[in-house]
Amino acid sequence: MTDLTPDVLGDGTALLLPEQILVPGGTVGGHAVVVTDGRFVAVGPAEGVLREFPSLTPRRLDGHLLMPGLVDTHHHLTQSLGGALAFGEPSEIFRRIWVPLERALDDETAYLSAKLAALQSLRGGFTTVAEAGTRAPVDVDVIATATREAGLRCVLGLTCNDAERTSQADARNAAERHLAAYASDELVHPSLAISVPEAATEETLRATAALAAEAGAVMQIHVNEHLAGVERCLVERGLRPIEYLHQLGVLGPQLLGAHATLVTPAELRLLRDSGAAISYNPVASAWKGNAVAPALTMHELGIRFGLGTDGTRGDGFRLLDAAESAQRIGHGMAVGDSSCGGGWTWLDHATRAGADAVGLGAVTGEIAVGKAADFLLVDLTAPELRPGWDVPWQLVRLASSAQITAVVVAGDVRLWRGWPIDWDGPALVDQASKAAADVIGKARITRAHPTSAEHRARKGEQ
Repeated sequence: MTDLTPDVLGDGTALLLPEQILVPGGTVGGHAVVVTDGRFVAVGPAEGVLREFPSLTPRRLDGHLLMPGLVDTHHHLTQSLGGALAFGEPSEIFRRIWVPLERALDDETAYLSAKLAALQSLRGGFTTVAEAGTRAPVDVDVIATATREAGLRCVLGLTCNDAERTSQADARNAAERHLAAYASDELVHPSLAISVPEAATEETLRATAALAAEAGAVMQIHVNEHLAGVERCLVERGLRPIEYLHQLGVLGPQLLGAHATLVTPAELRLLRDSGAAISYNPVASAWKGNAVAPALTMHELGIRFGLGTDGTRGDGFRLLDAAESAQRIGHGMAVGDSSCGGGWTWLDHATRAGADAVGLGAVTGEIAVGKAADFLLVDLTAPELRPGWDVPWQLVRLASSAQITAVVVAGDVRLWRGWPIDWDGPALVDQASKAAADVIGKARITRAHPTSAEHRARKGEQ
């Protein structure tokens, strides 16, 4: 495998000849790409690209697939120090675990949490994440700094809730400052966020949506995730969450709704007609949800959506598997649909469609001229991917982060074989682990269920 070293992109301009490239129509061989100044400037049959760039020395990437980096459309970067505290817990754990944990963070621990989460995401093949808005009492610039240093592209949400304490004027001023602060940042893209519809006044919901739309940014909000949340909105607002947002005029192309697991046919129509996007989070549904979003139905209706982790785990290929499996278990088995999207559907919504959902469709998400050089090099010689009869399907069902050789964001190699090449990843993990003990000690976390060892002991298992 010639030229397969961490300096694969050289000084920032390189002509790459991978074994295969993943494009919207599938995988193709005999193609080349040229990367310059962090962007793809040529993608096509190798013979033509070589003629167009005779001064560049081709770098062969035998045995590797060059594919778009994955997009995580829903993350909580300041929750990584809690990790497994959420395992085995029922729905709405944010009240008992995440809110107390985030409120125990300071600038240093919020930075460590965000950088640890960024490292986990990069290791899992994500080159872009959407941060849904933290409740930590810190300036979100510490999160921006952490993701920027890690080399992860971040859609950075600023929480604009005002139902409890913040005045409407303060919320709007903070939103305007946030949008302006990152308007020209290469890796950090500003976004506005409301935790849930009832966390903000009607005026702030409308104003936040309008500001996001005007700035070409996304407004992130959790919608129709749990029975308790749907019922709470019904009691307090007289409508289901998506219906309520529609009544306020908040639904629109700027809105990125997280979860949408409990949706009626009428609400699906509202999502489709408004152009709003959804983050489909199948692992979150499996771990603590009341339902699975009808993603296949959304796809067939033309509802925009991407795939999100909700901060559950960082392996992007395992997310693809969960996305397909959840639809097969929840829908396909009952109607005899063995395909459930044919594999490619989940790859598309994890890359190109996911980038569109977070407002970055013009920036990233596919291997195409003009797009940012955000891509993965995946080892096709791994036993799990040989023989390669159907690479897209194999990526969905068989691949994992173990097969990722390189993670490239904006034309820079951020990770090589799982670790950063320009900063000390293991040291960061050790530092964050030590800080986590202090944070958890301060946070007033309440668990409904014991740890796995305590659970075993209570059952008297040997």
